[in-house]
Amino acid sequence: MYMTITREQVSGILTKEARPAARCQSGDTVLFETRDCYDDAVVSEERPLGDKTDPIENPAAGPLYVEDAAPGDVLKVEILNIRLRDWGVMRSSTMCGVFHEDFKERTARIFPIYGGKDGKTDASYIRFGDTLSLPLDPMIGVIGTAPAGKGITTDTPGSHGGNMDCKKIVKGSVLYLPVCVPGGLLSMGDLHALMGDGEVMICGLETAGKVTVRVTAVKGEAAALLPTPFLSCRGRVMTIQSAATLDEAGDLAARAMKEFVKTVMGKDNFEAGMLMSLLSDMAVCQVVDPLKTVRVEFPLEVLARCGYRLP
Repeated sequence: MYMTITREQVSGILTKEARPAARCQSGDTVLFETRDCYDDAVVSEERPLGDKTDPIENPAAGPLYVEDAAPGDVLKVEILNIRLRDWGVMRSSTMCGVFHEDFKERTARIFPIYGGKDGKTDASYIRFGDTLSLPLDPMIGVIGTAPAGKGITTDTPGSHGGNMDCKKIVKGSVLYLPVCVPGGLLSMGDLHALMGDGEVMICGLETAGKVTVRVTAVKGEAAALLPTPFLSCRGRVMTIQSAATLDEAGDLAARAMKEFVKTVMGKDNFEAGMLMSLLSDMAVCQVVDPLKTVRVEFPLEVLARCGYRLP
């Protein structure tokens, strides 16, 4: 039986000052129990502001201290399973998101989650109105390690990971994060049952649940090659970068991937640039957080043809 970080062990900041909620060895499996991004405060459509007087924004469960993880390493986080509660919530905003000017007040909508093996925890679909059913693809919105300097709130993405809202962080994917402080101090939360690229309204289908991960400290040259945050999902690898503007985030993600392709495939700048233009895809993860997030994807099979294997 693996260890559990409970939904009571949450915080609104990723910081090196945090006391570990649990400690594990490199290669161990750990279960994180999470709250939703509203701190589980919004439980009815009649009370869209929630029932808590001081909710934590984007609470993240953790942190987890990995005994063998040291600064300069990379933390390999394998997403083994994501199990959701049996409902999700969406809420409009009057301040953030592309459509915030369309709303004069906040409104909430509750969606029961149907299907799965037991009809509850294994997400399958929601009913949107009387005729539309939407299949779900559960993902992790907030996942990151503690930065070396000042703590970063869990609503903000960055080089440490955090609130990247990348819809590719799903069951079966592998996320590589930097280890900036001893133990790494991994935290996660803000599960979405479904979310489109951009998260344009302000939220996905927000929910709580349980995430099972295996964490491994990657060291040496294998770690140095990885342009963290770095993701492997469904046959593609991805650089994920956040910045004040989409242009800047896109440039950072594209350049990080080009340097990675150039190095591991043994190409020069021209060849690596051509491969990027031919094979890479750029996508917007989210436009609603304090920083914008962009990912650039590249086919793993092409890297494998040149002999590269992910650690």
